[in-house]
Amino acid sequence: MRQLLMAIALLVLGLGDARSAEVTRIMIGFPPGQATDMVARLLADRLAPLLGENVIVENRPGQGGSIALGSLAQAAADGHTMVLAPLASMVVNPHMYKSISYDIFRDFAPVAQVADLPLLLVTNPSLPVKTVPELIAYAKANPGKLSNPSSGNGTLSHLGMELFKQQAGIKIVHVPYRGSPQAMTDLMGGLVDVAMDTVPVTEPFIRDGKMRLIASAYGKRVPAFPDTPTIAEQGFPEINLSAWLGVVVPIATPKARVDQLAAALNKITQSPDIVEKFEHLGAIPRALGPAEFGAFLKTEDARWGALVKASGVTIE
Repeated sequence: MRQLLMAIALLVLGLGDARSAEVTRIMIGFPPGQATDMVARLLADRLAPLLGENVIVENRPGQGGSIALGSLAQAAADGHTMVLAPLASMVVNPHMYKSISYDIFRDFAPVAQVADLPLLLVTNPSLPVKTVPELIAYAKANPGKLSNPSSGNGTLSHLGMELFKQQAGIKIVHVPYRGSPQAMTDLMGGLVDVAMDTVPVTEPFIRDGKMRLIASAYGKRVPAFPDTPTIAEQGFPEINLSAWLGVVVPIATPKARVDQLAAALNKITQSPDIVEKFEHLGAIPRALGPAEFGAFLKTEDARWGALVKASGVTIE
C-alpha cells in the first residue's frame, strides 16, 4: 500500500513514470547517524538512478541489528526490500541470542559485501607499551592487571579482543559497557587499559593524544594511519577484524534481480568519490558479488560461531 500511494503521489506531482515510482527499501538495524546508517544513505542515493527507482533507508533498530533481519525474513521476495547488515547481526547474533528469528542461509540470498569497518588496537597513553609484542610482554608480566572495555557482551569489540587474547596467550579482564562512548571515555581516563574499536570511534582521540594506537587489527594498514603496522605484521597473521557490511535479500528473490542489485552496488563501491566518502567514515569499500559474498558468509559464520561458543556468552 505504501508503494502504491507513493507511486500515485509522484505521478500526480509529475515526478516520474510508473517505473521511477517503484520504491526499494534498504533496512538497517541501527538508529540514524551511526556508520551503518551513513553507508546505507550513500548507497541509496547512488542506487536510485542506477535502478530507475526510489530508494529509501528504513531504520529498524534493536537486538544488535537483528530486528531488521527478522523483518526481512518475512518480506516479499521481489527484490525491493533488502538489509544492509553488519557482521554482528549476520554471523554473531544467531550463535549468541536465543530468540533470533532467522537463519542467514535458509532465509536470505547474499547480494554483495560493500564495506569493511576495520578495528584498531588502542591503549591508554600511560600504559608503557607501544607495540603488540610489548603489550603481550606487559600482560604476561602482570597477569590479571590489565582490563579491556567493549561496547557490550558479544560485540565485535568484545569478541575481537577475545580472539587476540587467545592467539597471544594472555589474560586481560573484559569489562562490558553499553556502547562505545563510555568505554572510550574510561579508556582515556585510565579506568581500563586496552581496547579494540572502529576507526571513527577511536581516530579523534588517537590524533589528540588521548589514546595510543598500537596496531591495526584489520588485515592491512588502514588509510587513516598508514604508518601503523597491523597485528598480523607483528606476529599474528590470523588476526583480521572488521565490522564488515553486506546486503542480503529474501531467499526466493529472482536471480535476475539479485544480479541487477549486485552489479549496481559493486559499481557504486568502486567509484572514486564513494571510496573517498567511505574513507571519511572510516570504511573501506569491498566489492564482493553474490557467490563470493555467500562463500565469505559461510567462512565467517564458522569462525565467529566457534568464538562465541568459546566465550560462553549467551543473551536471552
